[in-house]
Amino acid sequence: MAADNAVARLADEPVDHRFKALPPDAAGLTVGELAASRRNLFTGGFTTPVLALSAESVEHNLVLLETYSQRHGLAFAPHGKTSMSPQLFARQLEHGAWGITAAVPHQARVYRAYGIRRIFLANEVVDAAALRWIAGELDADPEFRLICYVDSVRGVELMDEALRGVSRPLDVVVELGAGDDARTGARTEADCAAVADAVAATATLRLVGVAGYEGEVPQADAERVHDWLRRLVALAADFDRAGRFGAAEEIVISAGGSAWFDAVADVFADIPQLSTPVLKLLRSGAYVSHDDGHYRHLTPFNRVPEEGALQPAFRLWAQVVSRPSAEQAFVNAGKRDAAYDLDLPKAQVVRAARTGETRPADGITVTGLSDQHGWLRTERGAELEVGDWVGMGLSHPCTSFDKWQLIPVVEADGTVTDFIRTFF
Repeated sequence: MAADNAVARLADEPVDHRFKALPPDAAGLTVGELAASRRNLFTGGFTTPVLALSAESVEHNLVLLETYSQRHGLAFAPHGKTSMSPQLFARQLEHGAWGITAAVPHQARVYRAYGIRRIFLANEVVDAAALRWIAGELDADPEFRLICYVDSVRGVELMDEALRGVSRPLDVVVELGAGDDARTGARTEADCAAVADAVAATATLRLVGVAGYEGEVPQADAERVHDWLRRLVALAADFDRAGRFGAAEEIVISAGGSAWFDAVADVFADIPQLSTPVLKLLRSGAYVSHDDGHYRHLTPFNRVPEEGALQPAFRLWAQVVSRPSAEQAFVNAGKRDAAYDLDLPKAQVVRAARTGETRPADGITVTGLSDQHGWLRTERGAELEVGDWVGMGLSHPCTSFDKWQLIPVVEADGTVTDFIRTFF
């Protein structure tokens, strides 16, 4: 599949009403032509609210996780659900990613449309229509590889039924649940063994490893997360001794969200020698844009600062549209524009409408979001008037990208150099 061509063709899309915040006078241009004009985000006709992605921070974050993975001997399949952006997938692959992780079949379909040849689907797929599509992709492209979870005997039965007649088996990994009150996954090692036995009884599935998500460990702390990861590694070693991986060319052991990948690196460094090479697969996804809330506090780089530091890359710009009192103001960005499922946006900077000068947003706090309005509390002495632009940091990138189908990539001086297309 011509991945590069498919991604390049995104620049041929017309600039029109489908995309929020783009300059009205750019209608008729293509996205590529608008990017090539290098307009300024503040003076180039963009309308508010507008979400911007820092060019410098994105590049910094891509390089940081590439070097981190190399340093710790990890393969990397970043979770694509965070951005659902073919351009960012391409850049992640350029920075050494093994493949891209998906959560549901729809995401995998998007990946395939843009030429992704290795997909880790971190879920058990029991939808017959989706499984038939996977079978068709495997049949059509000998170089395509998809690995997905299995966590139940019933799931294995449904997968086997839907995949009958496939030209080569689908690779699967048994998911070990992170605890009794966690999300998906077989709860005990005995349950995992029963699932593995069910896989072995089929001709449509091939067991290649074990996996899970340490971010779901109940009451997660370093000790509990390390303990669960050691269980995951031990499960792989037990399966290997029992010959459960059969003729697999490599054994996949995979974990890793964006909060505990340092623990993954620690435990995976001590994986014992198995009968075949081990693919130590990390799946963190929120690192590309990072954020100014949830992940900023949880990043492993806070615990191991000598490894470097991720940089928040998002900034949502909105304009003050009402200043009814000295203590209150409203901007024209709300729930339709800003992630709010974990934390409210944080006012960071103000760009004065009169002068174009930028200053810290001292004394300004976002206290709530309506559908299309942000509620601001302003302390005594806070400078803010109708028409001013307020730049806000966002929490939780997983629910930031999905609100914007085309996101300007902006250099530090405000120059828009590219646009990131998303598919949710």
